[in-house]
Parts: sequence; C-alpha cells; structure tokens
Amino acid sequence: MKKYSNNKEINSLVKRLIKNGWQILNRKKHALLIAPSGKRMPIPSTPSDYRAWYNFSHDIKHINSRQGMLRGQ
Repeated sequence: MKKYSNNKEINSLVKRLIKNGWQILNRKKHALLIAPSGKRMPIPSTPSDYRAWYNFSHDIKHINSRQGMLRGQ
C-alpha cells in the first residue's frame, strides 16, 4: 500500500477518504487530496507539529460538512 504521510493517523484517514471517492493528485513536495466537490487540500507528508493530526482531521470535517457529505472518519 502507498504511504501518503509519516503520521499513521493521517495515512489511514487518507486511505479511507480515497475509498469514499476522494482523489489524490501527486505533486513534487506534497500530494493533494481532492474532495468530490473539487476542494483541494495538501496532505502533510512529514508533519512536525504535534497537532498536525488534529488540524488535518478538522479540515476534512469542515470540507465534508460544507458539502453535506458523510464524514470521512
């Protein structure tokens, strides 16, 4: 399986989102998650902040709530 982030929680969330219809766009530094609505969000590949998981999951919840989709968690 492909590894999207060094953080195991972020990596597993990205894999679940891909199964739910989100797409990945690989770039030079960071890959981008693309929501079914077209919103783009970078995946922190080497997060140095201890709150990276919290911030990433909060942003995903925000995108999902704005488009009325099922939660990705």
